[in-house]
Amino acid sequence: MLAAGPLLHAQGLGLERGGRELFRDLSFAVEPGHLMQVEGANGAGKTSLLRILAGLSRYGFSGSVERCAPLLYLGHHSAVKAMLSPRENLAWHISGAGSYSREQIDEALARVGLYGYEDVPSHALSAGQHRRVNLARLYLSAAPLWLLDEPFTAIDRDGVAELEALLVGHAQQGGAVVLTSHQSLSVSYQVAMLSLSAGLQP
Repeated sequence: MLAAGPLLHAQGLGLERGGRELFRDLSFAVEPGHLMQVEGANGAGKTSLLRILAGLSRYGFSGSVERCAPLLYLGHHSAVKAMLSPRENLAWHISGAGSYSREQIDEALARVGLYGYEDVPSHALSAGQHRRVNLARLYLSAAPLWLLDEPFTAIDRDGVAELEALLVGHAQQGGAVVLTSHQSLSVSYQVAMLSLSAGLQP
């Protein structure tokens, strides 16, 4: 998974909403091995920034983003389809990213604590279980760059610890993670802080 050069480069990013400036002149590079947390108050533009980085917001902002590697974006809101099972949801989400066996899909679901729930209709699952279905995509992703919006929402303490270990492992293998979160990461790994008010902090 090691890559040469940055996986993403942002230059002079700025955003206004309703006449209010959310952030301006953000310039940074996401290198292999980076674990970067975006911080800012509610409404500061954290989700908007991730969507810009992912290429989901193409207008209404200043600056530019160069994406140098495949990426996986997981938004804050659940992308789980209620009438599909966790297995069917995961298979649908990864259908364009490669060929995966039923065993690989079930293993990913087991890794996020959904063993035994593979065939349960998703409308019968809790919000936390919906979140876990989305996070299972990380275990099957070959994308070097992960953009994650509030990945710890509705996840219990054990789930948070396992997810933190997954993010660190991804970075250690040459990938990179940019995430938003209201909580600090409890990891023995350098986390770069990107403040929407002050820019990139060491």
